[in-house]
Formats: sequence, C-alpha cells, structure tokens
Amino acid sequence: MKKIFIAVLLVWTSLCGAAAGKGKAPVKTDREKWVDLCYSIAAPVLENMSRGELQKNMELELSPNWDGRDPKVSYMECFGRLMAGITPWLALPDDDTEEGARRKQLREWALSAYKHAVDPESPDYLEWGGSHPQPLVDAAYVAESFLRAPSLWQQLDSVTQQRYLDCFKGMRKHRPAYNNWLLFRGLIEAFILMAEPESADNFIFQTVGRKIDEWYLGDGMYGDGPELALDNYNSFVIHPMYIEMLETVENNRTPENRWVGNIKSELAVKRMQRYNQFIERLISPEGTYPAFGRSVVYRLGAFQTLAMSAWKYGFPAGLTNGSVRSALTTVMENMFKVPGNFTPGGYLALGFVGHQPELSNSYTNNGSLYITSCMFLPLGLPADHPFWTDPAEPWTQKRAWSGGTIPIDGHVSLKR
Repeated sequence: MKKIFIAVLLVWTSLCGAAAGKGKAPVKTDREKWVDLCYSIAAPVLENMSRGELQKNMELELSPNWDGRDPKVSYMECFGRLMAGITPWLALPDDDTEEGARRKQLREWALSAYKHAVDPESPDYLEWGGSHPQPLVDAAYVAESFLRAPSLWQQLDSVTQQRYLDCFKGMRKHRPAYNNWLLFRGLIEAFILMAEPESADNFIFQTVGRKIDEWYLGDGMYGDGPELALDNYNSFVIHPMYIEMLETVENNRTPENRWVGNIKSELAVKRMQRYNQFIERLISPEGTYPAFGRSVVYRLGAFQTLAMSAWKYGFPAGLTNGSVRSALTTVMENMFKVPGNFTPGGYLALGFVGHQPELSNSYTNNGSLYITSCMFLPLGLPADHPFWTDPAEPWTQKRAWSGGTIPIDGHVSLKR
C-alpha cells in the first residue's frame, strides 16, 4: 500500500510540474532577485558577527599594494557599509512570507552584531581607537545605518546605545582630509544631534555644510575637494551623506544650528536628482556601466543615489520606476553572474566583475566592498510599492539605441 501511495504521489507531482510549465522553476520577480543577492551578501557577515566570530572567520583580502594600515579596520568597513545599505529593509514590519523570514533572521543577527561592535569584551569589538583615521569613515556608515532606520537604534539596550555615543564622540579626535571626508565627520555629528542633542558640536555642521556647498560645480557634480574627481564618490559619499546631514539638522533645529536655513536639503536633493539623470545614462543598452576612477571595486555602490531616490524621493523627469528598476536589476545580474565575486566562504572578493584584485586601490580590502549594499535601499519600500510593481520599461540608453525617443539633455546649474 505504501509503494502504491508513493507511486501515485510521484505521478501527481509530475503532472503538477508539467501543468506548471513542464517542471520549470517559476520566474523570479525583480524584488526576489534583489532579496536573494542581498541575503547572500549579508548573511555570512551578520551570522558570524552575531556570535562574535566575524574577525575569526572572515576571509580577509587586502589590496595587492596595501598601504600598511592595521588590517583590523577592515571589519568596521565591512559591518558599517553593509548596515548602511540594508537597515531600511530590516526595519520593515514582520510578515509570514519567505522574504519576511529572511529579513527577520538578518535583523536578529544585526541587533546582536551591533552589540558586539561596541563591547570591549567581544572578539568582534571594532577598531574605534588607534591613530589611523580610517575608522572615522566607517563609523559614519554605522551612524548612517541608524539615521536610515531609527527603529533599530531604539531596539538597542541603553548600555549599547551609550557605548555607541562614546565611540562616535571619540571620532572627533581625527582631522578629516580636505575632501569628501568632511562629510564623515558631519554625519557622525548629525547622529549625535539626533540621539543626544545637548552633546552635538553645531560648528561642524556650519563648516561642513558651507564647504560642500562651495564645492558644488553644476550638473549634479560636487568636487571632491576644490576640484572635480572623475569617479563615483558623488554617489558613494557626497550626495547621500550631505543630504542626510542637512535633513537631520533641519529636523533637530536648535538656536546654535539655525544657520542651516541658508543651505536647504531640498536644493541638495535637486542636485542629486540631476546627478541621477547623468548616471542612469551611463547604463548601456545591455545593462553594463563603465569602470572608471577610484574604487571601481565598490561595484553597485556607484548607483547609491538612484537607490536612495527610489527609496525616499522618487525620480526626476525622464526616469520611471519601471525603467530604473529594470536597469539596476540587469546591471546586478550581469555583474554577479560572473564567477569570482565571492570568496569560498561567501564574503565579497576584490574585483569589479568577478575576482580582479589588481583593480584595488592601496586602501582597499574586501570589507570596503560592502558599500555595494547601498544599492539595496529600495528594499526598504514595501513589496506593493510602485517601484516594485510598475511594469518593466527600457531605460534611456536601451531606448536610444533601439531608435526610441529619449529626453533631450542639457546643462542644469542648480548653484545657489
């Protein structure tokens, strides 16, 4: 009888498979593809760090021309940059979907990892001290993760929260370089303003805010310092952190920081949207983009501004939910279908597409690469948001190279 039952079950399963497309797996939605990649990038980091074992188990890879700094900075780079990209998704409410289960698991690991990061007794206590200024950079990404998902900050116990505030204040000893690094100092101070207003150094907002504004060159481009650097740091750092610093100060007005009315976040967002019109046009009809400038191994982080706009601001004229989603999904698939993007243990490996350590700068380790997670900001939108549900559309270059119509482009200043 048992054998008959099994035989019937096998026949029924076979018939069901045939009826569903001859046994073919169902086609995944774009959101499911994003969730799959996000989970595969985040899980090895957060699962290990939740147990205090990231520094024990992470397969660390340094640039072939490593500049000699303490490699321990790599772990803060890895954790801070990862969390800056995924906390909006982790902050979504629980549900009973497969995605919801994975999100809940990552959130539980993340909350534990946050504690290990500032617990001096933990093997995964991060490099908050030392003389090298690199921790200033990645402390800013940790702070950014809280600004992007305050609910995660609120779920931490008071001891852990105080430890973070102490660590963030400790970053004040570092003198930032005269370039995009000013924003790392400014964003950390913005978080302190939000969490403990009486402790904030409001002079920093004035200094950083005005200097970045002075470096705005037009057409959505800031100089990385007084001159333009032809790379992707406008997306990696400048637009997102400048906007978030300004918004935080505007939302936490005090008599000491009322100067911020002279530099509006609204204008900063308009500049970012102009930049988005440019970088979306860098995506080829095939769904690739050019590797140029410093830090090309940061991969999908080059599109953080498009991701941030999808999540919070919508898109400028000429861009739509369906076209941007399709473009970014195609770029993601093209990049990660190539072997070598991950180490055997599942950590990101040095490279742009695949394993290409020779493309690394002297300051690059594979912890640095987790800024690629900042393309996952749209996962912070619910699954029924138009970004995910609007029909797929061809992006600008795909339309242009098939003889379609595209918007005429032209100079836009947006200087004050």
